[in-house]
Amino acid sequence: MALQCGIVGLPNVGKSTLFNCLSNAKAQAANFPFCTIEPNVGVITVPDDRLNKLAGLVEPDRIVPATVEIVDIAGLVKGASKGEGLGNKFLANIRETDAILHVLRCFDDENVTHVDGSVDPVRDKEIIDTELQLKDLETIESRIQKVQKQAQTGGDKVARQTYEVLVRYREALLQGKSARTVQFETKDEQKIAHELFLLTSKPVMYVCNVDEASAVSGNRYVEQVREAVKEEGAEILIVAARTEADIAELETYEDRRMFLQEVGLEESGVSRLIRAAYKLLNLETYFTAGKMEVRAWTFHKGWKAPQCAGVIHTDFEKGFIRAEVIKYDDFIRYGSEAAVREAGKLNVEGKEYVVEDGDIMHFRFNV
Repeated sequence: MALQCGIVGLPNVGKSTLFNCLSNAKAQAANFPFCTIEPNVGVITVPDDRLNKLAGLVEPDRIVPATVEIVDIAGLVKGASKGEGLGNKFLANIRETDAILHVLRCFDDENVTHVDGSVDPVRDKEIIDTELQLKDLETIESRIQKVQKQAQTGGDKVARQTYEVLVRYREALLQGKSARTVQFETKDEQKIAHELFLLTSKPVMYVCNVDEASAVSGNRYVEQVREAVKEEGAEILIVAARTEADIAELETYEDRRMFLQEVGLEESGVSRLIRAAYKLLNLETYFTAGKMEVRAWTFHKGWKAPQCAGVIHTDFEKGFIRAEVIKYDDFIRYGSEAAVREAGKLNVEGKEYVVEDGDIMHFRFNV
């Protein structure tokens, strides 16, 4: 399940530095705009202590964690929706992602040039929001021209529903609101809305890039961002990208742990960011545990057992018979699958079972 989060922001806000901390793929981090022309893609391991604890009990031949793809997209500038600063290419790269990590510069440093001459994260956020909204409005207006006549004069139900969805989006965008603020009740409307692939309909998290002294509690810039996004229902994450880069250079776990303690952090911002990105994509994890491997599998929250079986192989979904389910806490408490069975804590579930985060699954199927 290759789902992607795109890292976006103005030039020189710390996107590529953050990406380099996340991935072994080294994006060029330079003090000038457009140093990242092609999007860099990194496959990132999702930190999960549960996987390690399961492996400690099972002692498998290998451990396979869940992953998520992070895409470093070159810096947007004012006018990107009209093609400024390679804008069309950058906007196309954003369209291909499933969620957005919007990096905002929340630190002062006279040695790092700001494309607009001063540090103002709220202004920076609004510049990018406006460019994405303008591009979406362009998309909506084009679609309205195609379906309006058919919706108003013909008996085409789909055309009428599509037109109504487009009009609601246009109203929001003209008010300077993002598409994600518009909610649709019926499944038909939700399907039409999803298939528009609007830039501002994607879930977003604001990543406040701060200096080391502000890594724990933030600063005045972070508070300004918090105030600006409070009505969006969006999440905010505080990360000191330069500090994270220093941590990434350390070779041993113990060195990294001591560094974090000195800064006052319990865990790295990178770990928090990866987990937050995973959650932003509405993803959860189930496990399979055997002597050959202990593995984390990614699924969409709310999926039923056959869909989750299909993550392993399509045949598992097609020929699904049942799922044997052990709750993570029970496996840890009893120490093995055999002990869980003996304690009567292994449940047999059918096609309607909604898989929960942390479930340990064994699928029975026949093709």
